[in-house]
Amino acid sequence: MFDNETIYEVVIFSIGDTKSGTKMGKLQLKNTQNETLLNCILWEETLNRIDSKLFRTGNLVKIVSATYNEKFNNCLVSALELVKEAKLGIDESERNSLYSEILEYVNKISDEKLKNFIIDYFKEHEKEIKIAPAAKLMHHNYMGGLLVHIVECLKFADANMELFKIKIDKNKIYAACILHDIGKIFEYKIDTETGIIDYDENFRHDWVTHSQYGFSICMAQGFKDVARMIAAHHARSDWGAIIDLDQKDLESWVYLMHHIDDLSAKYGRISVSLLS
Repeated sequence: MFDNETIYEVVIFSIGDTKSGTKMGKLQLKNTQNETLLNCILWEETLNRIDSKLFRTGNLVKIVSATYNEKFNNCLVSALELVKEAKLGIDESERNSLYSEILEYVNKISDEKLKNFIIDYFKEHEKEIKIAPAAKLMHHNYMGGLLVHIVECLKFADANMELFKIKIDKNKIYAACILHDIGKIFEYKIDTETGIIDYDENFRHDWVTHSQYGFSICMAQGFKDVARMIAAHHARSDWGAIIDLDQKDLESWVYLMHHIDDLSAKYGRISVSLLS
């Protein structure tokens, strides 16, 4: 039943076009008491009345007015109230600190060609790298989320290589950690005023996935082993991997980037609402 006192967390928001050419908002909310999901539609008239900052991922809101379906898991929203505004992401000082921490790892790379390639790339795209999220929904979906994800992957790599005495060139695994998701600086766009994340259709027109982008730029520079780890980091072809880890006779180090990435995605600071 409708209860205008229920507090919901904003999970995801997007705007699309209807068949008639008007705008339509799709909003998914999570009930903070029982964690059930509510899928909402907002017509253009409603969108024009509501400040877009209200739809930021992690915001806490109340539904003031809506029409529900029989199961009360879908609704047409006409009014919302902001209860608590979520952070846009990590603040500028922390983003700068994480960026510097990544460059410290880059400077540990003894392969001069590989090191200089990453340094030059980061200098060219510093602004985009510092604000990029690591996902629209699944993990680290906030401003600076990509930086957090990369640093977590680098630290997981250090821990795993030390614990299991993995015989792998550290140059290559550091590079794979840093570059495996770098295509996300183009794949996603984030509104720095509202914190709303969406896909960049221009990127999707030119590239299949961010994995393909990372794989391609490394292959073009001759970093084939780094490219292979990036190609496999989604593990399965139906998850977007170029190299499926179900293939036989793969080198053991090809698996490493997937497991590191998966640990960060599952156990890192998943949502902006979890930021301290």
